[in-house]
Amino acid sequence: MLKITIEHGPEEAIMRLEGRVAGPWVDEFRRAWHSLLERLGSRRLYVDLRGVTHMSTDGRRVLADIHNRTGAELLTDSPLTQYFADEARRRQ
Repeated sequence: MLKITIEHGPEEAIMRLEGRVAGPWVDEFRRAWHSLLERLGSRRLYVDLRGVTHMSTDGRRVLADIHNRTGAELLTDSPLTQYFADEARRRQ
């Protein structure tokens, strides 16, 4: 199960992920990301990974795409979510 919450502010947007980013949920993550990208404009993007309990290789590829295209700040709070963020920053 994956919950995706998107908050829009005047200067930033936050995509909050909670649960497992794997299997069919990767496609949902990708759809939400592309929908957000269309409306992002010049706002700063934050991706909140603090509620993520698992992220598959495909999910990490989507996260890397987000980071590479926007320079999004990846918010973490554990060694696991920090690993996902570090891996996304390394992928080009």
